Amino acid sequence: MHLTRYTDYSLRVLLYLGTHEERVCSISEIAKAYGISQNHLMKVVHNLGRAGYVKTVRGRLGGMHLAKPCAEINIGAVVRSMEEDLQLVDCGSCLVAPACGLTGALNKALYAFMAVLDGYTLADLMAQRAKLVRLLSLE
Repeated sequence: MHLTRYTDYSLRVLLYLGTHEERVCSISEIAKAYGISQNHLMKVVHNLGRAGYVKTVRGRLGGMHLAKPCAEINIGAVVRSMEEDLQLVDCGSCLVAPACGLTGALNKALYAFMAVLDGYTLADLMAQRAKLVRLLSLE
C-alpha cells in the first residue's frame, strides 16, 4: 500500500496543527517546518477544510486551526477523504480478473490496512508531542 504525497502532506498539516491547538497557524510556517512547497499545502489545506478537519481564518492575522479536538480526528477517515482512489490495482480492465484470486486478496489486504488506520486518532499519533515540537523547532 502506498499513500500519495497529498495524503502525506494532509497528515503532516494535521500533526502540526495538533501541536499548536492554542493558536492559528499559517501555511508558510507549516511549509517551512517540513521543508515542503506552500503551493502544495494550499490545496491540501483547502480540502482539509472542506472535509471538516481544519477551519481557516481570513485576514492579516489569519491562518488555520483544527476544526475539532485531536481525539475526534480519525486517521482512517482522513486517508479515505484525501485519497482519490484506494484501489491497489486496476482489475477492471484485466482479462483474467473474473477467474483470478488476486482481486479478493488485495481487497482483503486493503480492508486490513484501513482497519488499522481506523484504530488511530490524531491524538494517538501525537503521543510524543514534546518530541514532535522539538523536531519541528516550534518552541
